[in-house]
This record gives sequence, structure tokens and C-alpha cells, in this order.
Amino acid sequence: MKLNRKVCVIGALAAIVSITTAATIKKTADDKKPADKQLYTNLKVLPKDISSRDLQSIMADDFEDGIGVSCGFCHANNKDGHGLDFASDAKPEKEIARTMMRMTLDLNKRWLKNKHPKLGDTGLVVQCTTCHKGQPFPDGAEPK
Repeated sequence: MKLNRKVCVIGALAAIVSITTAATIKKTADDKKPADKQLYTNLKVLPKDISSRDLQSIMADDFEDGIGVSCGFCHANNKDGHGLDFASDAKPEKEIARTMMRMTLDLNKRWLKNKHPKLGDTGLVVQCTTCHKGQPFPDGAEPK
């Protein structure tokens, strides 16, 4: 009788552990699906399937910190006046930022032999902050 009871308790515990493990593994697998990756519109330099996390990192580290500007420096306001229209190309600063991103990638690849430069990568030698040093315009380049 005691042996049967022990076997039942061990079996029940094993079932609970198995179910919990399966639920955790399933949840973890679901978390890694492309749902983390949003499809942003009008990306011309950044990867079309960039994750929200990577995009925010690039915007915060390269632009906010590297050149000392906020989102509204490059992104136009929504037509309704609330928030920003991130897909809009209405502000020329956005195209200038794209040109600068291409330039830093090219410098890192062509002159510094980084075979696969990627924005946001810590392996990039030339970044926004290299010239801008936390300012919207590099020294001597401020518009008159």
C-alpha cells in the first residue's frame, strides 16, 4: 500500500513538473516569434525587419546621445497635431540622417575594414558621436 502511494505521489509530481516545463517552453518559444519585430514603414537604411528594441537603441544611443537631439528633430508632427509621424519624409533632416548613416557604414566598411557594419553595433569605429560629440552640428558645420 505504501509503495503504491509513493508511486502515485511521485507520478503526480512528475506530471506537474512536466506540465509546468511544457507551458514555460511554449511561452518562451512564443515570445521569440517575429511578434517582437514590428514592420515599420519607410525604412530606407535600417533593416525592414528591425526589432522595436534595436530601433529604440539606435535612436536613443546614436541620435539622442550622439548628436543631442530628440525625435522631433528629424520626424515631422502628425497631421492631427498629436505625436510624430515617423514614416513621413516631410523634414529634410530625416534624409540628412539617412545620408549620414550610409556615410558611417561606408567609412567603417571601406576604410576600417569592418566587413559587415551594422548600425547600433558596438564594433563600429566611426559613429555619429565621432564628429558630432553630442551636438546637432559638428564644429564649424552649423548652418548660418
